[in-house]
Amino acid sequence: MSFEQDWHAWRESREQRLRDPYGWLSITAIHWLTDEPQRFDDVPGEWRQDDDGPVVDGQRLGPLDEEGVTVTFGDVRAQVADRDGRTMVRPRRPDSPALGRYGGTPCYPPDPAWVVHARHDGDEVVFERDGAEHRLEAEVEEDGRLWILFRDATSGVTTYAAMRQLLTEVPDADGNVEIDFNRAYNMPCAYTDFATCPVPPAQNTLPFPVEAGEQIPRMDP
Repeated sequence: MSFEQDWHAWRESREQRLRDPYGWLSITAIHWLTDEPQRFDDVPGEWRQDDDGPVVDGQRLGPLDEEGVTVTFGDVRAQVADRDGRTMVRPRRPDSPALGRYGGTPCYPPDPAWVVHARHDGDEVVFERDGAEHRLEAEVEEDGRLWILFRDATSGVTTYAAMRQLLTEVPDADGNVEIDFNRAYNMPCAYTDFATCPVPPAQNTLPFPVEAGEQIPRMDP
Protein backbone atom coordinates (compact mmCIF):
# COMPACT_ATOMS: atom_id res chain seq x y z
CA MET A 1 0.00 0.00 0.00
CA SER A 2 1.38 3.43 -0.93
CA PHE A 3 1.87 6.30 1.51
CA GLU A 4 -1.26 8.08 0.23
CA GLN A 5 -3.38 4.93 0.17
CA ASP A 6 -2.37 4.14 3.73
CA TRP A 7 -3.21 7.67 4.85
CA HIS A 8 -6.62 7.63 3.13
CA ALA A 9 -7.43 4.30 4.79
CA TRP A 10 -6.55 5.88 8.15
CA ARG A 11 -8.76 8.88 7.37
CA GLU A 12 -11.71 6.72 6.39
CA SER A 13 -11.42 4.73 9.60
CA ARG A 14 -11.18 7.93 11.60
CA GLU A 15 -14.33 9.41 10.01
CA GLN A 16 -16.23 6.20 10.65
CA ARG A 17 -15.36 6.43 14.34
CA LEU A 18 -16.42 10.09 14.48
CA ARG A 19 -19.79 9.27 12.91
CA ASP A 20 -20.39 6.31 15.22
CA PRO A 21 -23.91 6.63 16.73
CA TYR A 22 -22.37 6.23 20.18
CA GLY A 23 -19.15 8.18 19.62
CA TRP A 24 -18.11 11.52 21.06
CA LEU A 25 -20.58 13.46 18.92
CA SER A 26 -23.47 11.49 20.39
CA ILE A 27 -22.96 12.91 23.91
CA THR A 28 -25.79 15.21 24.94
CA ALA A 29 -24.76 16.42 28.43
CA ILE A 30 -22.75 15.86 31.57
CA HIS A 31 -24.92 15.43 34.66
CA TRP A 32 -23.45 15.53 38.17
CA LEU A 33 -25.23 13.45 40.81
CA THR A 34 -26.12 14.67 44.29
CA ASP A 35 -27.80 12.97 47.24
CA GLU A 36 -31.12 14.37 46.00
CA PRO A 37 -32.94 12.13 43.46
CA GLN A 38 -32.86 13.64 39.96
CA ARG A 39 -34.36 12.94 36.54
CA PHE A 40 -32.86 14.16 33.26
CA ASP A 41 -34.41 14.86 29.86
CA ASP A 42 -31.87 12.88 27.83
CA VAL A 43 -31.53 9.67 29.85
CA PRO A 44 -34.20 7.61 31.68
CA GLY A 45 -34.20 6.76 35.33
CA GLU A 46 -34.07 8.37 38.75
CA TRP A 47 -30.50 9.10 39.78
CA ARG A 48 -28.78 9.93 43.04
CA GLN A 49 -25.46 9.47 44.82
CA ASP A 50 -24.75 8.56 48.43
CA ASP A 51 -21.62 7.69 50.40
CA ASP A 52 -21.46 4.27 48.73
CA GLY A 53 -21.74 5.56 45.16
CA PRO A 54 -24.38 6.15 42.48
CA VAL A 55 -27.85 4.61 42.39
CA VAL A 56 -30.25 4.52 39.42
CA ASP A 57 -33.85 3.33 39.88
CA GLY A 58 -32.82 1.71 43.15
CA GLN A 59 -29.92 -0.23 41.60
CA ARG A 60 -26.45 0.54 42.89
CA LEU A 61 -23.65 1.01 40.37
CA GLY A 62 -19.95 0.69 41.01
CA PRO A 63 -17.51 0.96 42.57
CA LEU A 64 -16.45 3.36 39.83
CA ASP A 65 -13.18 4.58 38.40
CA GLU A 66 -12.54 7.27 35.74
CA GLU A 67 -13.69 4.96 32.94
CA GLY A 68 -16.77 3.90 34.87
CA VAL A 69 -19.54 1.68 33.57
CA THR A 70 -22.07 1.96 30.74
CA VAL A 71 -25.78 1.69 31.50
CA THR A 72 -28.13 1.02 28.57
CA PHE A 73 -31.76 2.15 28.26
CA GLY A 74 -33.02 1.03 24.83
CA ASP A 75 -31.07 3.10 22.28
CA VAL A 76 -29.64 5.40 24.97
CA ARG A 77 -26.31 4.62 26.65
CA ALA A 78 -24.94 6.46 29.66
CA GLN A 79 -21.38 6.43 30.91
CA VAL A 80 -21.34 6.62 34.71
CA ALA A 81 -17.87 7.44 36.05
CA ASP A 82 -16.00 8.95 38.96
CA ARG A 83 -14.41 12.39 38.71
CA ASP A 84 -12.54 13.26 41.91
CA GLY A 85 -15.20 11.75 44.13
CA ARG A 86 -18.15 13.08 42.16
CA THR A 87 -20.27 10.90 39.88
CA MET A 88 -20.68 11.95 36.27
CA VAL A 89 -23.49 10.69 34.04
CA ARG A 90 -22.77 11.27 30.34
CA PRO A 91 -25.59 10.13 27.99
CA ARG A 92 -24.90 9.08 24.40
CA ARG A 93 -27.76 9.13 21.92
CA PRO A 94 -27.89 8.37 18.17
CA ASP A 95 -30.26 11.35 17.80
CA SER A 96 -27.76 13.78 19.34
CA PRO A 97 -28.01 17.27 17.74
CA ALA A 98 -24.21 17.45 17.39
CA LEU A 99 -24.09 14.16 15.49
CA GLY A 100 -26.77 15.45 13.15
CA ARG A 101 -24.85 18.67 12.51
CA TYR A 102 -21.46 17.09 11.94
CA GLY A 103 -20.21 17.89 8.44
CA GLY A 104 -16.85 16.13 8.50
CA THR A 105 -13.29 17.01 9.47
CA PRO A 106 -11.18 18.57 6.69
CA CYS A 107 -7.50 17.70 6.53
CA TYR A 108 -4.36 18.99 4.94
CA PRO A 109 -3.31 16.87 1.93
CA PRO A 110 -0.96 14.04 2.95
CA ASP A 111 2.68 14.99 2.47
CA PRO A 112 5.67 12.70 3.17
CA ALA A 113 7.70 15.79 4.12
CA TRP A 114 5.71 15.89 7.37
CA VAL A 115 7.03 12.50 8.45
CA VAL A 116 10.02 13.49 10.57
CA HIS A 117 12.74 11.44 12.22
CA ALA A 118 12.93 11.90 15.99
CA ARG A 119 14.68 10.46 19.00
CA HIS A 120 12.92 9.43 22.18
CA ASP A 121 14.99 10.98 24.94
CA GLY A 122 13.51 10.14 28.33
CA ASP A 123 10.15 11.97 28.56
CA GLU A 124 10.62 13.83 25.26
CA VAL A 125 10.94 13.33 21.54
CA VAL A 126 13.62 15.47 19.89
CA PHE A 127 13.66 16.40 16.19
CA GLU A 128 15.01 19.06 13.86
CA ARG A 129 13.19 21.32 11.45
CA ASP A 130 14.63 24.21 9.43
CA GLY A 131 17.93 23.85 11.24
CA ALA A 132 16.48 24.16 14.74
CA GLU A 133 15.99 21.50 17.42
CA HIS A 134 12.51 21.01 18.89
CA ARG A 135 11.37 18.96 21.87
CA LEU A 136 7.92 17.63 22.69
CA GLU A 137 6.95 15.89 25.89
CA ALA A 138 5.61 12.42 25.15
CA GLU A 139 3.79 9.86 27.25
CA VAL A 140 4.60 6.18 26.79
CA GLU A 141 1.45 4.12 26.25
CA GLU A 142 1.02 0.59 27.59
CA ASP A 143 1.86 -0.84 24.16
CA GLY A 144 5.08 1.22 23.94
CA ARG A 145 3.81 3.81 21.48
CA LEU A 146 4.26 7.51 22.27
CA TRP A 147 1.31 9.86 22.79
CA ILE A 148 1.95 13.54 22.11
CA LEU A 149 -0.29 16.58 22.66
CA PHE A 150 0.84 19.71 20.83
CA ARG A 151 -0.05 23.14 19.51
CA ASP A 152 1.54 25.03 16.62
CA ALA A 153 1.16 28.19 14.55
CA THR A 154 -2.02 26.85 12.88
CA SER A 155 -3.81 26.39 16.24
CA GLY A 156 -6.91 28.57 16.33
CA VAL A 157 -6.46 29.48 12.65
CA THR A 158 -7.01 26.37 10.55
CA THR A 159 -6.72 23.75 13.30
CA TYR A 160 -8.49 23.32 16.63
CA ALA A 161 -7.27 26.00 19.01
CA ALA A 162 -6.66 23.93 22.14
CA MET A 163 -4.43 21.18 20.72
CA ARG A 164 -4.07 18.17 18.48
CA GLN A 165 -2.68 14.75 19.33
CA LEU A 166 -0.38 12.15 17.78
CA LEU A 167 0.43 8.50 18.34
CA THR A 168 3.78 7.23 17.09
CA GLU A 169 4.95 3.69 16.53
CA VAL A 170 7.10 2.04 19.22
CA PRO A 171 10.63 3.54 19.21
CA ASP A 172 13.44 1.13 18.31
CA ALA A 173 16.08 -0.03 20.77
CA ASP A 174 18.09 3.16 20.20
CA GLY A 175 15.08 5.45 20.73
CA ASN A 176 14.62 6.27 17.03
CA VAL A 177 11.03 6.95 16.05
CA GLU A 178 9.11 8.68 13.28
CA ILE A 179 6.56 11.41 13.98
CA ASP A 180 3.94 11.47 11.23
CA PHE A 181 2.25 14.85 11.50
CA ASN A 182 -0.09 13.80 8.67
CA ARG A 183 -1.88 11.76 11.33
CA ALA A 184 -2.27 14.60 13.83
CA TYR A 185 -5.88 14.38 14.93
CA ASN A 186 -8.30 16.24 17.13
CA MET A 187 -9.06 15.54 20.75
CA PRO A 188 -12.71 14.79 21.70
CA CYS A 189 -13.12 18.36 23.01
CA ALA A 190 -12.95 19.58 19.40
CA TYR A 191 -16.28 17.84 18.83
CA THR A 192 -18.21 18.23 22.08
CA ASP A 193 -18.36 20.52 25.10
CA PHE A 194 -18.98 17.43 27.20
CA ALA A 195 -15.47 15.94 27.01
CA THR A 196 -12.90 16.30 29.79
CA CYS A 197 -9.63 16.63 27.87
CA PRO A 198 -6.13 17.30 29.26
CA VAL A 199 -4.08 20.29 28.14
CA PRO A 200 -0.71 20.01 26.39
CA PRO A 201 2.45 20.83 28.33
CA ALA A 202 3.49 24.47 27.91
CA GLN A 203 6.62 23.52 26.00
CA ASN A 204 4.62 21.52 23.44
CA THR A 205 3.83 24.57 21.33
CA LEU A 206 5.77 24.49 18.09
CA PRO A 207 6.76 27.90 16.66
CA PHE A 208 6.02 26.96 13.06
CA PRO A 209 2.77 25.97 11.28
CA VAL A 210 2.21 22.22 11.09
CA GLU A 211 0.18 22.17 7.88
CA ALA A 212 -0.61 18.49 8.15
CA GLY A 213 -3.31 16.37 9.75
CA GLU A 214 -6.81 17.29 10.83
CA GLN A 215 -8.23 20.80 10.73
CA ILE A 216 -11.19 22.42 12.54
CA PRO A 217 -14.30 20.17 12.29
CA ARG A 218 -17.26 21.37 10.24
CA MET A 219 -20.50 21.71 12.16
CA ASP A 220 -23.52 22.67 10.04
CA PRO A 221 -25.91 25.35 11.37
